[in-house]
Amino acid sequence: MKHMHRTTFALTLAAGLLWSSAQAIELDQVPPAKRSASGWHLTATEAAALKKDQGAKVLMIDIRTRAEVMYLGMAAPVDYLVPFLDFPEFWEWSDERAEFIQVSNPNFVKDIEKRLAAKGLSKQDPVVLICRSGVRSNSAAGLLAQNGFDKAYSVIDGFEGDVAKEGEFKGQRMVNGWKNARLPWSYKLDKTRVYLDPL
Repeated sequence: MKHMHRTTFALTLAAGLLWSSAQAIELDQVPPAKRSASGWHLTATEAAALKKDQGAKVLMIDIRTRAEVMYLGMAAPVDYLVPFLDFPEFWEWSDERAEFIQVSNPNFVKDIEKRLAAKGLSKQDPVVLICRSGVRSNSAAGLLAQNGFDKAYSVIDGFEGDVAKEGEFKGQRMVNGWKNARLPWSYKLDKTRVYLDPL
């Protein structure tokens, strides 16, 4: 019986340490381009631990475009897809940026509030935002903080991770991130979790 209590205590302590580490990223450990005005940051591994430990008490949102999710898959514990930016009905090309132009989702904050309410959560509960590599999520977390969200976390390495600057995989997203950490994800999408609203 004592052994069982020790084991239970050890598991509880381990879960607590995972949660503590999820809060532990200091601002100077976050690359400047990924520092959110919200002040809350996680790595993909820490986001997975937080969601596993806190479960339904955490809202996890994928903020990538619908096209990204369709072709690249989605992290398994994500509750909903709510694009921060997405492609307009008629796609346009930017010569300056060498990519298709994306437009902001004017309903982003309201969409997150709606998803919080659907889970019985409030703006005081943690909201974890994940994008491709942590750049969009830092802006989105800052926007939520400006709108009264207490703990809007940005996943600083995102779903695909950062681009390797040298070596065999130079130019590829192989450095870090959800996929590279071999965290659970799937190409199979669930209609109840994707974004069906028009922008």
